[in-house]
Formats: sequence, structure tokens, C-alpha cells
Amino acid sequence: MSSHTMQNPQHSAPPKQRSRFGQLLRELWFQVLLGGVLGILVGFLLPSVGQQLTPLSDWFIALVKMIIILVVFCVVTLGVASMDSLPKAGRIGIKALGYFIVLSLISMLIGLVVANVFHPGDGMNIDVSKLNGDKIPGAGKSFDGLEFVTSLIPTSFFGALTGSAIPAALLVSIVFGAALNLSGESGAVLTSGIRALSTVVFRIVGWLMRLAPFGTFGALAAVVAKYGFISLQQLGYLILLFTLTCIVYVLVVLGIIAKSCGLNIFTVMRYFKDELLIALATCSSEAVLPQVMKKLENMGVGKPTVGIVIPSAFSFNLDGSAIYLTMASVFLAQAVGIHLSREQQLAMVGIMMISSKGTAGVTGGAFIVLAGSLGAVSGIPTAALALIVGVDRLLNEGRVFINVIGNVLAAVVIGKWERDFDPEQARKTLHASGQKKPAIESKTPASVEADKVEVH
Repeated sequence: MSSHTMQNPQHSAPPKQRSRFGQLLRELWFQVLLGGVLGILVGFLLPSVGQQLTPLSDWFIALVKMIIILVVFCVVTLGVASMDSLPKAGRIGIKALGYFIVLSLISMLIGLVVANVFHPGDGMNIDVSKLNGDKIPGAGKSFDGLEFVTSLIPTSFFGALTGSAIPAALLVSIVFGAALNLSGESGAVLTSGIRALSTVVFRIVGWLMRLAPFGTFGALAAVVAKYGFISLQQLGYLILLFTLTCIVYVLVVLGIIAKSCGLNIFTVMRYFKDELLIALATCSSEAVLPQVMKKLENMGVGKPTVGIVIPSAFSFNLDGSAIYLTMASVFLAQAVGIHLSREQQLAMVGIMMISSKGTAGVTGGAFIVLAGSLGAVSGIPTAALALIVGVDRLLNEGRVFINVIGNVLAAVVIGKWERDFDPEQARKTLHASGQKKPAIESKTPASVEADKVEVH
């Protein structure tokens, strides 16, 4: 027997298969998925235990939010400071704002059309007087434009960096980055310091992402334990209709946008699968903001574009929430027997377009906007929100999914528009993400060290 034959048993398939499974266990997306499955089982089989696990999700989100403002400051400041010309920052901001408005309008109109065509609330004949609206989040509040603009201006420079408001941090970061850009050699030392800080910050992000499976486990265990399948039975048609609308929106609207940029929507979702799973489990798009920014840079979108578009998009470009707002409004009107004219519905869209920007970064912001906007034009009593407050957490799944993937494509679109996007690198990176080896990453100055901590 030859030596080659003698050595074959040492290289048999089972060890390789075990090795592949071991690699799978080290993948963040698989850990998150496993945590979700275990959470669902615990919530269903041991509801009393599941209801006590909410803090796991709350703690994870709180830890990520702890670092978000620093991520925004580092990325935005470095992006603006490294620009060849400051007018480019203004162009990116204006183009991003225009894109956000168009997509939000399209999303709201889609929700409006679906609700009017399929009539999810017809036949419910709800008596509003029997609903208790005292504990509805956002009840009695209305949009105050002056208050919103005031909230964008922090009370102090460092207050913006120690607070939790992304819009205020974004404003300070842009101003500080512009000052560094114009300071020449004097600002170079500070720029280098912020670049070093960015490396440290993204290392912390890498550590925090390893806790995502625990956050997922706690979130889904608590949701299943609290709601079970009762809510699905009560408002199943609305949940099903909203879910299907979200799926069609991703495949058609976002699919067309991805195609126009030379990308495939399924490949993009696969590349961001970790972030999408975490966002779905925790119902928080902010929880994945740092990783989304880093992965977009790796994908070939320029740092200036990522730095300006993504923080503002996660505050102002909430397309999933836009679909929800109009669909839920019409559903509630149908449920309580109120007829909304075409003019009333369009006026409602206009009000929600503005007021939805006033809850940027607020947990459950879409529901608060809905509560504050219902009576403005439609005349729908706020108490009607009691019908969907119990299933808002379930409806939030579709909202955060679209918000995350929609913001990713927003950065790509603006990057391509500004010629700050490398489609060849994007194709290589997206292709590599589906292979055994890690994705090809761009070595931008602020991400060379940060790339080392990317969780796989």
C-alpha cells in the first residue's frame, strides 16, 4: 500500500465537516439566528421566564447607543476634514435630503394605496368610546416645527457628544470637520488624533457586536412570552398585509434602486445579513449604525458620503416607517368607521412627512408620529390607537428591515451620484461575502485598524 493511500484516513471528510460547522458557529449571523430560535422557544414554552428577559435586549441596545455618537463624530468629522473642497459636503447633504424626501413620499403613497385597495380595517366596527387611550405613547402630542429645529442645536459643543441625539451630533461633527479642513497644518494634529480615536471606537463596536446574540435571545423571548399568537389572531390581516407590502417594497422599489447602481438586492442583503438580523431581533436600526457605516466603506462607498448620508439617513430616511404611518392611519379610520376623503389622505401625508422628521432617534418614533398626527386632519380619535398598540412591536419588524436596507442603498445612490462609489470594489466585496473567505475590504485611513475587529 502506497504512502499516499496510508495518509488518506488522516484527511477524511468528517473532520472537515466538523471544521465547517465550527466556522459556522463563529459567524455572527448564525449566532444571532441561534439566539433568536432559542428565545422563541423559551418565550413559547416558559412564558414566565421569557417575560423576565427583556433587560437583555435593553442592555444590548443601550451599550450600542453608548458608542453611536462617538462613531458619528469620528466618521463625519474625518470625512468632512479630508474633503478636497467643502462645497462637496454641501452637495452631498442637499442630494441626500432630496433623495430622502422622494423615497419617503413614494413609501407613504404605497402604504396609502395598499390600505385603500385591500381595506384591512373594514368590518371591524369598533366603538371608540370603549377603547382606553390614556396610556398610548405620544397621545396628545403634536408636531412643533420650532421645537424640532431648536432640538438640532445642542446646549454645548460637548453636550452634543455626550447626549443621545444623532441630529445634534451630526451638526457639531460637520462644523468641527469643516473647521479642521480649513485649519491646514494646525488642524492636522487633531485630525490624526480623531483618526486614532476612530480605531479605538470601532474596536469597541466589534466587542459590543459579540453581545448581539444575547440581545436577540432576550428580545424574542420577551415578545413571544408577552404576545404569543393572540395578537396575530386579532389583527392578523393587518400584520400579514403590512409584511407582504414590505417584502414587495424591498424586492421591487429597493430592487430597482440596487439594479440602477449595478448591484443585486439579494447580494446586498446577504452582505448585511448580520446587521439585518440584529435590527429585526432588537427592533432598533440604531443598534447597527456603526457596523453599517464600516461595511459601506469596505464596499467602496467613500468616507465623506458614508459619514454624511448614513447618520442623517438613520434619522430622516425611514421608508419602512413611512409605509406604516399611512397604512395604519387608513386602517384605524376603517376600523372605527370614519371615511377619509382623498384630500384628507393627501393632507395627512404632508403632515406626516414633516412630523416624522421631528422624532429622529426616538424609540418607537413612528408610533409617536402616528399618535400626534391622527387628529390633525383625519379626525380619527387618538383612542383608536389602542387597537394596534399591542402589535406595534410586530409591525416594527418590517419597518426596521426596510429602514436599514433602504439607508444602505441611499448611501450607494448618493455615492454614485457624487462619483464617490467604486462599483468594481462593491461587486468584489459582495461576491466575497458569499464565499468562505472574508470579504475584500478597502483600506481607508480611518478603517485600517478598525477592519481588524470586524465580527464574522
